[in-house]
Amino acid sequence: MPVRLEQLVNATRERLERRKRERPLADLEREVAERGEGRPFQEALAHPGTSLVAEYKRRSPSAGTIRDNASVTEIVQAYERGGAAALSILTEEDHFGGTLDDLKEARTASSLPILRKDFTVDPYQLYEARAAGADAVLLVVGSLTDEQLGRLYTETRALDLDALVEIHDEEELERALEFDVDVIGINNRDLSDFTVDLSRTFDLLADVPAGKTVVSESGIVYREQVEELERVGVDAVLVGETVMRAGDPELACRELVGADEGRGDA
Repeated sequence: MPVRLEQLVNATRERLERRKRERPLADLEREVAERGEGRPFQEALAHPGTSLVAEYKRRSPSAGTIRDNASVTEIVQAYERGGAAALSILTEEDHFGGTLDDLKEARTASSLPILRKDFTVDPYQLYEARAAGADAVLLVVGSLTDEQLGRLYTETRALDLDALVEIHDEEELERALEFDVDVIGINNRDLSDFTVDLSRTFDLLADVPAGKTVVSESGIVYREQVEELERVGVDAVLVGETVMRAGDPELACRELVGADEGRGDA
């Protein structure tokens, strides 16, 4: 595991142990049993064109503070009005400033399916996610052993959660495909040094079997990039910093999805 990714995962594990002591798994299991049906995350990404997964995050290790004290409700409602197909909510606390409360607020404020964006390393987090209202979770292949990945992926299906299985090189793609995952996220950001290279999606896409839902993550700023990714068969893009920094997040989403294309001046 790259050094920086290992640091991020270790911080997640430390907070996770505290949460486990504070809230027994049995309590989460009861909450999950009481929840209604989830919203179809994968299905939302499979519509014609390239879907937008708009992300709420306050800060990141690479960008620092992005938009402090931003209302979750106001931002996610702007995303929905702007044409986003789904939401990604950061819940990692130490490096991204997120919480599960952000996810709960987003669930109440929006009708869109929600991805819990965090470093998922333990089945306990899946129950947390489902209880808080998530419809999907992130599984970062580079942070997991094959045994862990297989166990977590199987458990997501049992809990009626979708999984965005994130890879960033050929080896990780091969590992993900061993479990016949449905939704593959190609992260254009290298989590060892945080550099971004959009060509990573184009290079890896050729090795993704037909029938998989592919999400390109990181480094997407302009509509032209979305169009280029759409031409090669990418199903969705996950965008955080660009829409969070925008003075008008709704307009930023509309521009990325091409909501106003083909309209006249009237």
